[in-house]
Amino acid sequence: RCQRWVENCRRADLEDKTPDQLNKHYRLCAKHFETSMICRSSPYRTVLRDNAVPTIFDLTSHLNNPHSRHRKRIKELSEDEIKTLKQQKIDEAFEREQVTQESNENNEQNTVSEEGGEEQEEEAVPLTLEERENKDYLKSLFEILILMGKQNIPLDGHNVDELPEGIFTSDNFQALLEYRINGGDEVLRKRFEMTAVNLEYCSKTQQKQMLEICENCVREETLREVRDSHFFSIVTDEVVDIAGEEHLPVLVRFVDDSHNLREEFIGFLPYEADPEILAVKFHGTITEKWGLNMEYCRGQAYIVSSGFASKMKVVATRLLEKYPQAVYTLCSSCALNVWLAKSVPVVGVSIALGTIEDVCCLFNQSPQLLVELDNTISALFQDNEEKGNELKKICRSQWTGRHDTFEVLVDLLQALVLCLDAVSSDSSVRWNNFIVGRAFVLSSALTDFDFIVTIVIMKNVLSFTRAFGKNLQGQTSDVFFAAGSLTAVLHSLNEVIENIEVYHEFWFEEATNLATKLDVQIKLPGKFRRAQQGNFDPDMTSENYYKEILSIPTVEHIIQELKDIFSEQHLKALKCLSLVPSVMGQLKFNTSEEHHAEMFRNDLPNPDTLSAELHCWRIKWKHRGKDIELPATIYEALHLPDIKFFPNVYALLKVLCLLPVMKVENEKYGIGRKRLKAYLKNTLTEQRSSNLALLNINFDIKHDLDLMVDTYIKLYPTK
Repeated sequence: RCQRWVENCRRADLEDKTPDQLNKHYRLCAKHFETSMICRSSPYRTVLRDNAVPTIFDLTSHLNNPHSRHRKRIKELSEDEIKTLKQQKIDEAFEREQVTQESNENNEQNTVSEEGGEEQEEEAVPLTLEERENKDYLKSLFEILILMGKQNIPLDGHNVDELPEGIFTSDNFQALLEYRINGGDEVLRKRFEMTAVNLEYCSKTQQKQMLEICENCVREETLREVRDSHFFSIVTDEVVDIAGEEHLPVLVRFVDDSHNLREEFIGFLPYEADPEILAVKFHGTITEKWGLNMEYCRGQAYIVSSGFASKMKVVATRLLEKYPQAVYTLCSSCALNVWLAKSVPVVGVSIALGTIEDVCCLFNQSPQLLVELDNTISALFQDNEEKGNELKKICRSQWTGRHDTFEVLVDLLQALVLCLDAVSSDSSVRWNNFIVGRAFVLSSALTDFDFIVTIVIMKNVLSFTRAFGKNLQGQTSDVFFAAGSLTAVLHSLNEVIENIEVYHEFWFEEATNLATKLDVQIKLPGKFRRAQQGNFDPDMTSENYYKEILSIPTVEHIIQELKDIFSEQHLKALKCLSLVPSVMGQLKFNTSEEHHAEMFRNDLPNPDTLSAELHCWRIKWKHRGKDIELPATIYEALHLPDIKFFPNVYALLKVLCLLPVMKVENEKYGIGRKRLKAYLKNTLTEQRSSNLALLNINFDIKHDLDLMVDTYIKLYPTK
């Protein structure tokens, strides 16, 4: 181990020393070790773990070690250099923070040197004028790239196809660079004053290299906080198109130093069609490229589009095999019924979901269409104005993500069809050709009997999980009691599958009544009849066909999905929510968290005292003052002034709130997903960039230009 220490310290003069000499005569400052390598048995004693190895240094090692952000300055800066550094700080607050940090570290470095430690000041070779100018030049380029990312400005400008042959025009990056030169940037002016105007100042390859460094440095700021908090959860969103390639957006959940649960976007992962390859690359990116230790992962959730669910389930299974503590859960931002519907392996359901999204998108694009739909609803619900007003309100929301999406759709279907028919047959110039064309196509899709049967059956099947799913997105007490109601939900669904003949008969009758109201012919799907090619079974009725192809597979799949997503481990974790005082109060303080908390035993600072500490925790709230309210959420409990007096309870609450099924209580700490959605909505597919996207979504993260420049120089010295 001494040899490893010497190698990491880059001390060639100590390589010939024996381990005994190194142990007796040399010391290493604790700042060179990750916090996970240090055991603090008391405020006055610091003990290293047996396998501790120093990894944090101010040498070239900081490029390969993502943990090193507190770099020590081992050379005296000249007045000119100090002045230059100060001018480059983003804001005054960040400047004061850096100055304080450097001062503390220099004092510590002097103390270590006086004690004869390994850390000794080395004479730093002063930069030449050319090297200094080169650094300033690179810094200007990085500043432009960061600006473009934050403001969501694409790198490319005019499309080549738009320009006559032989005409040169600057892309957006070069245009901003020229603007800075004209604005008085002397460094850039000297660099390019003799360059031809029709030449690129910075090649596409160099731009890409610099963008990757920007992305990594900005991401590292978040990842450093994740590592400091140890435990985290991984969440992915729906597959998106980035410049023609499919990518998975990846978010990370963790509790920061201020006890706030945060959900931050950390990047895109290229999507693979083969689920096994995707699982390997997903794991490799998180552990090797991003440097997160999956041993600390306590939850994983995947929001997927229709058709992708089975593949992401393979990823979850492979991670669970390696890391059993990474509990596979539902994500709080996705309604259970929507998630279940997207996971159903029936083509008709996937097509229906796509049609629903298209209808919602069309009406959201045109306020005039919404007014037309309001008028249609008013005419249909003259005898029930309350119901009509409720549907109008729902139409102006993202109703495709509701727990009762299919119920809403069944109620709205007649109004939607009548409205779309009126638009597509309108001979006036009131509607443009695009809206008329889309209205005709969607009206035809909505009046297909296959679609009608699908939404009616999905409505009825998912009615058994609607209340359960709604509670999962409710308050902490709702989530706790929902976990106990899963058995009843599964019992109801098992009863349905045992009596599927009876249930399907009622469902099919409802579908035929709705089809009759819309004047839709009741028939077998054309694709099924064509596939038979004359070998059609005369006994195969529409009712039997949809029972075999839709009702039975859907109910069976939902039962299995509920068992998979709410595993025994997941339910035990949710039972630990009785630690939250308000839940404890509803249970009359008669709780038994010890049994369920056993799965988190290795995550506790003092597991042997857990039972006694939980007893004190219950007594504290049971005999509280009359004017003291019970904290209702994990967020409130984590922010109690005396929470640190209950270290095991504090550790348990931190791990519990990381479960993706738990919602982020404070909205300002869950904006990563909202910003991701905004970026995708506001950026054309061909102009999207995974590098610029991270800069745009995390625009408020501090960035270190000096680190970016140094990293670039080390990685590309020939440039």
